[in-house]
Order: sequence, then structure tokens, then C-alpha cells
Amino acid sequence: MKKILFLTGTRADFGKIKSLLQILEENPNFEPFVFVTGMHLQKEYGYTLLEVERCGFTNIHTFENHTHETTMDLTLAKTIEGLSSYVKECNPDMIVIHGDRVEALAGAIVGSLNNILVAHIEGGEVSGTIDELIRHSTSKMSHIHFASNKQAKKRLVQMGELKDSIFVIGSPDVDIMFSNTLPKLDEAKKYYEIDFEKYAVVMFHPVTTESKYMDEYANEFVNALLEDTHNYVVVFPNNDLGSKAILKAYEKLKGNARFRIFPSLRFEYFLTLLKNGQFIIGNSSAGIREAPYYSLPIINIGTRQQNRAANTDIINVDYTTNSITEALKIVDSHKVQNKSNDFGKGNSANLFLISLLNKNIWALNHQKQFRDIKYKNLI
Repeated sequence: MKKILFLTGTRADFGKIKSLLQILEENPNFEPFVFVTGMHLQKEYGYTLLEVERCGFTNIHTFENHTHETTMDLTLAKTIEGLSSYVKECNPDMIVIHGDRVEALAGAIVGSLNNILVAHIEGGEVSGTIDELIRHSTSKMSHIHFASNKQAKKRLVQMGELKDSIFVIGSPDVDIMFSNTLPKLDEAKKYYEIDFEKYAVVMFHPVTTESKYMDEYANEFVNALLEDTHNYVVVFPNNDLGSKAILKAYEKLKGNARFRIFPSLRFEYFLTLLKNGQFIIGNSSAGIREAPYYSLPIINIGTRQQNRAANTDIINVDYTTNSITEALKIVDSHKVQNKSNDFGKGNSANLFLISLLNKNIWALNHQKQFRDIKYKNLI
């Protein structure tokens, strides 16, 4: 039996690994473990450890990696310390990490330096912020790559990764997006006491490389929302540097009947609310990844998704109140084509399991090798 250790630090990455954990829990060949840290343990952001625990996974370990300074380098250092200790306790055969957070980088460092296979989900993608630097660094310290599409695979090959170590499985959250277990809209509204008949979703995160401007950006954004007439379901930002400025700006929304504000939403309930919303506005990857699957209009603000937001259906705007207001005037009539195959077909968990059941994946060399490429043979 192989021990597989998953690491999760945010509500977003848990949505990506949840279906993968569930399928391994049901398979006698694997014993999954979950290392829960980061935002999951912060009450200010909804204490989403509860969402992990609701799933009933057998082996859940928690570690508080939050530092008073909330700087990414210190969070990285503390996560490495905690994960290194736990790895020696559970002795995993593989560590599975997702995306572009410092927790993922910590997982790659701990695994590679302890001679443990590291599998990275959704490597080879671009964004344009510090997140992209973290993602590519994580990929270079990982042995196995579960990419979301062929374009991501191509980038990983360009980075010198072995083709045999890259498996295209799509984006695992799509499995949940189209599952028959999502709650009905009435149930989601009742659970969160949302009385709006129509509403849009707000998800606006800090951009760490622009943290000194986040106070200005957040206030411009909030002013545009206050001048607008739509109803909004607002979800707190992640806890990156600059989040305090956004939360301070959101204080102006409190008491306004057009806004319902939440530190976090359960992933399945969030998907139901997103699917049935009028549009999504902000700078979350949910607007780039999930929303197009639901043919939902998207207003993408600023630079956080600048290299991802190439979809011509997305309304891209800058941080100014005027620019955002102009987009809000046209969003109700904005038509979006369904982009249903960009990140998989909802079978990522099955493809993940098939890959792990293949003996070849366990025979991959723990010593990373760089492969030079010929330009005529990228894929």
C-alpha cells in the first residue's frame, strides 16, 4: 500500500485536490494523508479546516504556519519546518501539491530534499505575478506533473521536464463542477441566508508585487460596486500581503442591503452560487477557470491574471473606478461562449488514479534530470 500525502493551505487548492483524495480513500492500494495548514486554520478567513473535516478523510494533520508578519518568506520557512517533521512521522511514498502558493513550494522542497517523490498539480501555467515564479520553481523541484492541458505540458517540457513524467489530467475541480452532488440553488441560498433573486459574485485578491497600491485599488473597486445597482455575494480575499487593505475597504459595504459578505464559502455551495450568478467580478482564477465552463460573464480587474485572461469573452479592465463602472454597464448584455474543454472533461480523478496505478510512475528517478529539447520536437 502506497502512502500519499496531500498538502492544502487554501480553500481554493482544497477544491482542486478534493476529488483526488476521495478516489484514493476508496482504493485499497493507497493510504492518503492530508496536511492542513495556511488559511484553513485562520478564523478571520472562515476556518475552512471544518470543510476538510466534513469530508471524513481518515488521516488529517493540522499545522499552523501563519506568522505575525504575514510575509511569504517566513510562511514558507515555517511550513517547511512543520511539514518536514510530519513527513518523518508518516513516511509517505509521494507528496502531492497544487498550484502556486508557498505551501506548495514548501511541499516540493521537503519532498525533494528527503528523497520522496513529489507530484505537482497544474504546473506549467502562467499568471504574470509572483505566483507564477512560485509555480515554476515548484515544478522544477517536482518529479511528477499532473498538468491541466497540452499547453501546460508544452511549457513543462520547455522547462526541461521529462515527457514521461507529465500526465495531462485536466483541472480536478471540474470533476466537482459537473458532479450530481452539487446542492440546489435554493439550498445554497438558504444555507447562507442570501435573499437576492439575482446577484453577481465578487472575488478580489491582493497582488503581492503591487501590495503598496492595494489600498488604492481596493477603494477604487469598492467605490465602483457602491455606485452600481447589482446585488453582490462577496467572498473574502486570500491572506496574501495586501489582504488587510481589501478587508478594510469592504467595511464600506457592511450594512448595505445589496451585499452579502462571507469569509469563505463551502466549495460545492460556491460552485452552485457561481453557476447561477449573473457574472463574476474581481481578479480570482475562478473567473478564468471555472466561470467559462458555466458560460458566465467575467469582469477581470488588473494584473493578477494578466497572462491567463486571454479569452476574448473576458472583459478586462484596470483598477480605476471609471474603468470598472464602464464594464458594469455592459456586462448584463455580454454574451459568453461555453469553453468546456480547456481544462478537462470532469474525469481528472480517474486519470489521476490510473496514473498512480501504473508501475512506471513509481520507477521514476528521484534524482531530477534536465532534458534539452530540439525546437522541432517540443511535444
